[in-house]
Amino acid sequence: MAEDPSKYIKEFWAELPRADEDFLGSIRDWKNVQIAVDDETIWLKGFTDEQAVASEIHQLPNFVLYELREGLLFKKDTLVPSKKVRTGLLWTPIDKALRLTFPASNQNYFGISETVQVRLKESTEEQPVVALLSFIADSKESIAGFPKFKLEKIKWTIVGDKALFLGTPLLSLPGKAYWTKDGHLLPAGYDFEFKNLSPFLQRKYNENSDGWLLWDENGNYLSIKHTDFRPLSISSFRLTEKSKEWN
Repeated sequence: MAEDPSKYIKEFWAELPRADEDFLGSIRDWKNVQIAVDDETIWLKGFTDEQAVASEIHQLPNFVLYELREGLLFKKDTLVPSKKVRTGLLWTPIDKALRLTFPASNQNYFGISETVQVRLKESTEEQPVVALLSFIADSKESIAGFPKFKLEKIKWTIVGDKALFLGTPLLSLPGKAYWTKDGHLLPAGYDFEFKNLSPFLQRKYNENSDGWLLWDENGNYLSIKHTDFRPLSISSFRLTEKSKEWN
């Protein structure tokens, strides 16, 4: 009689101190993972084989991964059990158990000292860029040299001493490129450290969905209304440049 292959399916558990709960945001979107609390310990289970070796969990401080075998917990690649499995725990899907909260903030521009604790990190995924932030002083001569049909595809607005150009294909200008995600404009090559924050931040800071949230690499944002943008033309750019006396 053939052996039941299910007996060889690995079941992974993990634990970490409750004091380190905030770090679990990096795996909050792993909806198959279950979470429970026991005194000062957070327990997790339900990891897939791929998740058990993923960098997201091995970068968590004080995180211990176990393999469950016959009611005993073994640290990965060990033959001696570390402890018995904890029973009587109340399990909840991790995405429902963790609540995303942020301190109150009046932040509305790059550089304001009171900031929401949002971090961006470098991303290996390539995304098509849709916006460009360029110093007006560096752009004014080039704008005059572009053919009209290229300018007609672009809208723009002023951000301090810079111009934000929105539309594709992007103009060949010096500056910083951005890609779009859920109504955010993120620097090219970057994404939110916790990717599941994206819709939450939109609900919090762009409740009416009437604009863009423009982010820098330090996790600061600028809210820009859709109505702030105007069609790009040589005349509109020159008039703005003259009125602001960009030299």
